[in-house]
Amino acid sequence: MNNPLLQKSDLPVFSKIKSEHMLTAINTILDSNRSALADILLHQPDQPNWQSLMQPLDELDDCLERAWAPIRHLNSVMDNPETRIVYDECLSLITDYHTEMGQNYALYKLISKLKAAANTLQLDAAQRKLLDDVMLGFKQNGVTLPVKEKNRFKEIQQELSSLSSAFEKNLLDATLAWHYQTDSEGILRGLPESALRQAEQAAREADKEGWLLTLQAPSYIAGLTYAEDRSLRQKLYTAYNTRASDQGPHAGQWDNSDNIEKILSLRYEGARLLGYKNYAEQSLARKMADNPKQVLRFLHELAEKALPVARNELAELRDFAAEELQGDPLQPWDVSYYSEKLRQQRYALSQEELKPWFPAETVLQGLFKTVARLFGISIRQIKTEERWHPDVRLYLIVDGKGDERGRFYLDLYARSNKRGGAWMDECCGRFRRQEHLQIPVAFLTCNLTPPVGNTPALFTHDEVTTLFHEFGHGLHHMLTQVEYPGIAGIRGVEWDAVELPSQFMENWCWQSEALQMISGHYQTGEPLPVEMIEKLKAAKNFHAAIQLMRQTEFSLFDLRLHSEYNPRKGSRHQALLNEIRKEVSVLPPPDFVRFQHGFSHIFAGGYAAGYYSYKWAEVLSADAFSRFEEQGVFDSVSGHEFLSNILERGGSDKAINLFKKFRGREPTVDALLRHSGLAA
Repeated sequence: MNNPLLQKSDLPVFSKIKSEHMLTAINTILDSNRSALADILLHQPDQPNWQSLMQPLDELDDCLERAWAPIRHLNSVMDNPETRIVYDECLSLITDYHTEMGQNYALYKLISKLKAAANTLQLDAAQRKLLDDVMLGFKQNGVTLPVKEKNRFKEIQQELSSLSSAFEKNLLDATLAWHYQTDSEGILRGLPESALRQAEQAAREADKEGWLLTLQAPSYIAGLTYAEDRSLRQKLYTAYNTRASDQGPHAGQWDNSDNIEKILSLRYEGARLLGYKNYAEQSLARKMADNPKQVLRFLHELAEKALPVARNELAELRDFAAEELQGDPLQPWDVSYYSEKLRQQRYALSQEELKPWFPAETVLQGLFKTVARLFGISIRQIKTEERWHPDVRLYLIVDGKGDERGRFYLDLYARSNKRGGAWMDECCGRFRRQEHLQIPVAFLTCNLTPPVGNTPALFTHDEVTTLFHEFGHGLHHMLTQVEYPGIAGIRGVEWDAVELPSQFMENWCWQSEALQMISGHYQTGEPLPVEMIEKLKAAKNFHAAIQLMRQTEFSLFDLRLHSEYNPRKGSRHQALLNEIRKEVSVLPPPDFVRFQHGFSHIFAGGYAAGYYSYKWAEVLSADAFSRFEEQGVFDSVSGHEFLSNILERGGSDKAINLFKKFRGREPTVDALLRHSGLAA
């Protein structure tokens, strides 16, 4: 009764959640759910209906998610050895439970019977879409397999779950293990004042003298971009690009090589058990793209447009750096440094120069004003002591009618024992319970530059864009009007369309009218000057082709890795990556680089055989934004229709249908090419 994870509350009681509560709560809920499921199956009428079958199943899923979500989240943002052990035990139990549900033949037959009676029962379109998704889920859990194959598939899911968790932990440990400490400020020459102060603060927090550079994003990016000492840049680059591998300063210590091989082997075996040729085909069964060949064609078409431009961009950078390098070839650890110098020479503008105009509070309020104008919502902070770190805030979203639409926790800054990157995760989803409507709650997590001393957190424009991106995911989750959990918010959305709202929101970071709201000098409050806005916009596509080819390289690697896997030969992941780089990389990295050992998107996240989704969805987001370019960037009609056709509809219909309702036609790649500076 004293377990906070088992007590009913609108929001998690973080101050009371201890590691000893976690396993007890999950075991209790799983036991209760299994008992309740047996009762649901036993007492179904001859013709199952929504209220007798799907509603109580949703109740069981939601009960589990309400306990599991805070555990999953705390494991990502407050990592510690004790929680790790308990998290892994809970993950194993939950993986078994979900596979067990997906393989429950009696449940499968009842839902099949409900689906067959959709017309008679007058099920709405959203309910039918959910049933389609559920039936595909049964197929992808092997519900009709013989018992032996079912058991093997269950073992595979359990092993994959454990391996993905191990991959992520190795990466986090390797990231946190490395640092560069120096007592000589001269070695750090070139780093801006804000980065030096951050390094000084990091040293104090680690009980060290002088300055401390780490592999956390704000520190690593600053070092690689501004450090004049080439050997220091090389050290940073080498440490970062060999994390969790057999190379680099911690070679073999947290090596993900075996994890990669085992993950790929098990994915292939599982896909074959389900009747797919490979894991890529299994993955694409839930996506907009029809098959791997279609995706490969899409990626090669992008490469065909971008590669010549990218090669020209690199040749120009080589020429620019040649005099200073005095005959030495341009190396990968030189690219960010000389790119920033060239950008400053060409546009008289740097990311560092922009930071004073993007203090955290101003950016946040500008973001909230932007979405208020677009979607008619208002956002205000709620005071709470129930948070996992003092930096965390809680906000409420209210619509124009005064109805509460969602709440979100915001965890902005990089710190130790916090997983790298930026993401949105669900705390709970929208759900029409029998007694009340459950409002969605989101976790929005970033690793942005923290405040230093008495100076507020100041963001680069890239960091501002990251915040807008994650907030787009959050809006998709929180503004949904769908009340069936399986297709509310981002659930049920094809994975290659799930980035549409997030990439769509990034566009306002480049619009003059929005930048006037997002920016304000931390000392004077003055918005970003018009001349700086013009420089920022002029520099938008600086080295855009190089960046596009980098994403294309990762996407090709991911898709081919999963579509060409051969159990007799193994993954050949390094050889395959080298082959792809010969085809599309403009500056192939040194042999020691082990990018794949840190590619958590596909080995510990949801993007396996789906990393191409970023570019696929960018076609949709660029085309969607082109309507605002035509009608006005704050056009209320367009904003309302994006809200009603995309954000509110979640996964209740196919993504292509929702897009066409908003845009009035099929998507085209034209806007993406234009926004990337690649239009003919």
